Amino acid sequence: MYRILVTDPLEPTGLAMLRESGHDVKEVTAEEKQRLPELIADYDALVVRSGTQVTAELLRAGANLRVVGRAGIGVDNVDVETATELGILVVNAPTANQLSATEHTFALMLAVARNVAIADADIKAGNWNRKKFVGAELQGKKLGVIGFGRIGRQVARRARAFEMQILAYDPFLDADMVRKENAEARTLDALLQEADILTLHVPLTDDTRMLLDAERIGKIKPGALLVNCARGGVVDEEALLQALEEGRVAGAGIDVFAKEPPTDYALARHPRVVATPHLGAQTREAQVRISTETARMVVRALEGSLAVTAVNLPFRPAGNSSEPYLRLAEKLGQLASALLVGAPDRLTVTFNAIEDALLDSMKVAAVRGVLSRYLGVAVNYVNAERSADDRGIEVIQAKSGDTTTYPNLVSLELAGDEGAVCIVGTLFFGREPRVVKIDDYQVSFLPKAHLLVVRNDDVPGVVGQLGTLLGNAGINIAEIHLARRAESDQAMAVIRVDQEPTAEMLTKVRQLASVRTASAVDVGVI
Repeated sequence: MYRILVTDPLEPTGLAMLRESGHDVKEVTAEEKQRLPELIADYDALVVRSGTQVTAELLRAGANLRVVGRAGIGVDNVDVETATELGILVVNAPTANQLSATEHTFALMLAVARNVAIADADIKAGNWNRKKFVGAELQGKKLGVIGFGRIGRQVARRARAFEMQILAYDPFLDADMVRKENAEARTLDALLQEADILTLHVPLTDDTRMLLDAERIGKIKPGALLVNCARGGVVDEEALLQALEEGRVAGAGIDVFAKEPPTDYALARHPRVVATPHLGAQTREAQVRISTETARMVVRALEGSLAVTAVNLPFRPAGNSSEPYLRLAEKLGQLASALLVGAPDRLTVTFNAIEDALLDSMKVAAVRGVLSRYLGVAVNYVNAERSADDRGIEVIQAKSGDTTTYPNLVSLELAGDEGAVCIVGTLFFGREPRVVKIDDYQVSFLPKAHLLVVRNDDVPGVVGQLGTLLGNAGINIAEIHLARRAESDQAMAVIRVDQEPTAEMLTKVRQLASVRTASAVDVGVI
């Protein structure tokens, strides 16, 4: 059972899911929130919304912290870099408010184009000024979508129903995707100069902060409209206000501000601005999805699943089907680390006939397996590569076309100053990890539980001697796998035992006349 700390109001459905998972869930009070650095020390997971600043100080205070769940799409209030350094997984709900944000974009777009807000205020004041509020149609207009990710593409699809022409800018724009969405790719400057309506759908990062600064706002097509349902910091609010005052920008729909709530409401009060207080995700449906999706991700992350929407995993999760492959790579890493003499300085992971989508995650899993011998639970999928780099271990990823043995193979070569070891494995039936080769020895065994790996002279009596020693120590043999090297006088035994061999037991095995090396490794459950 894990302990989960919830510091901001969470929709009840998600809270119920957390509790039904069997874990200990605590909601902090306003008074307790002042003592978060003290409280967090005893918790495994932290669930927040935008009301909690997850600083480096707070993260470092969480001695047992494994997961931060951000109930929403943005993680501006989470120090992701420090979380990564500490091996803390940061998960969010990137798709939960997708539809709500898309629809709110059109709510603002239509409200600005048709003067809905100012006309509503005027008629409520007892006036009837039809001619004063002449608007513009969307049909036939060029919509410039800045940020062509999930929400940007959803906006583009709906804009086509209004018979708009779609222009797209994204620094990671995929040409095939643009064509598939019936859009036209543009540079940012070209899009600003050509679009009749601009809509932003980018996260707030160092690259996007003030993306539309005074210079770029000056390039916007005269009379264009601007809608921002993304993040406040991506637009220079002072420059936008000036452009509105001068009439260069005809109107704006603003849902997000650089500081929320704003300290200066001049932009929100402008007569040609329709402003809302960050309502993009504020629908009943989105709140339920955000709450339940975050709860599901936090529980899965605590239980070791990598089918989570994490923002700081060094690879894209490939779903539940990838987990057997990750277990295989990690087990091979654990075994290689145990069999290597001395400290490692290079790890080469070679893949044969394995899907490209799995390679990066399997490489990280192998690194984690290697380092777990030295770092234990302190190393995980978040910080494994950084930990390897900190220790001067070079990690190399390669592909092989050899299909002479098994169709899907992973080969790990771990090397150091005192030698190298090579472990090769595959999956049987698509789910059962098997080691099929250790150096030049052809073997076939499950990498699980307590293993004793012995290299010995290929002479009679060695297996009997090992059995006697283990039996006298009260250690039961579950399986034994024997291999010999072609044209050699050496052999290998891989023995799975029910009890962990002690250091004293291992010394006795090594003292047998025919034994050359003996290593014990606990690779855990499969």
